[in-house]
Amino acid sequence: MAASVYDFTAKRLGGKEEKLSSYKGKTLLIVNVASKCGFTPQYEGLQKLYEQYKDKGLVVLGFPCNQFGAQEPGDEKEIASFCSTNYGVTFPMFAKIDVNGENAHPLYKFLKKEKKGLAGSEAIKWNFTKFLVDREGAVAARFGPQDSPELIGRRIEKTL
Repeated sequence: MAASVYDFTAKRLGGKEEKLSSYKGKTLLIVNVASKCGFTPQYEGLQKLYEQYKDKGLVVLGFPCNQFGAQEPGDEKEIASFCSTNYGVTFPMFAKIDVNGENAHPLYKFLKKEKKGLAGSEAIKWNFTKFLVDREGAVAARFGPQDSPELIGRRIEKTL
């Protein structure tokens, strides 16, 4: 039974497994992302948050997901190129995963159990759902896709 996000590993774009324990002591913003979504421009805001707060301990972690309207159809190279070219993304990006269903990544099963969405639902409703994780690895907040990175900056500051 996982006690925190630090108990998980995930594959980075490019295939290298990474222990999330490497982020111990950091505030994390974990986001399921997609390249062809109406919320895709949030990449810009996520990158700005990362640049603004990374020296204070924030790390944004992007997890591409193709479960919502097939809006992340590309392979790893296409995803990396898209993020870098269009939004200058420098925060860590991970391999494409499922966030819902029986094949959901174990990290997302944990995140959803720790912070439920509207009306107590665990399911991720759409791309760009965000989980704020404090420096101890506990899930502090969950934000829906409509919650722009700019609007959640103050909440992030409280965990830094």
